[in-house]
Amino acid sequence: MFFFSFSRLVQSARLFSTSAVPQFPKLKSHSGAKKRWRSVANGTFKRAQAYHSHLNLSKSPARKNRLQQGVYSHGTQTTKLKKLLPYGSP
Repeated sequence: MFFFSFSRLVQSARLFSTSAVPQFPKLKSHSGAKKRWRSVANGTFKRAQAYHSHLNLSKSPARKNRLQQGVYSHGTQTTKLKKLLPYGSP
């Protein structure tokens, strides 16, 4: 009687563990890329333009307006970013 109940307990636990989807190791995102890039719906990435934060007195207003806009990744840069940010890309 004891053996029967114990085997049933083991069998139910075994069925539960094998029915679960195997979890592979989680991939780590590159923390420097996380801080600088955001994913866009079409599969590319977007970042802020450089040279916008300081020494702005010598820059024209048109130049500062251009520097406000984001910059998109392209080509091989996008493939590298998909490896660096595996959960950021759709």
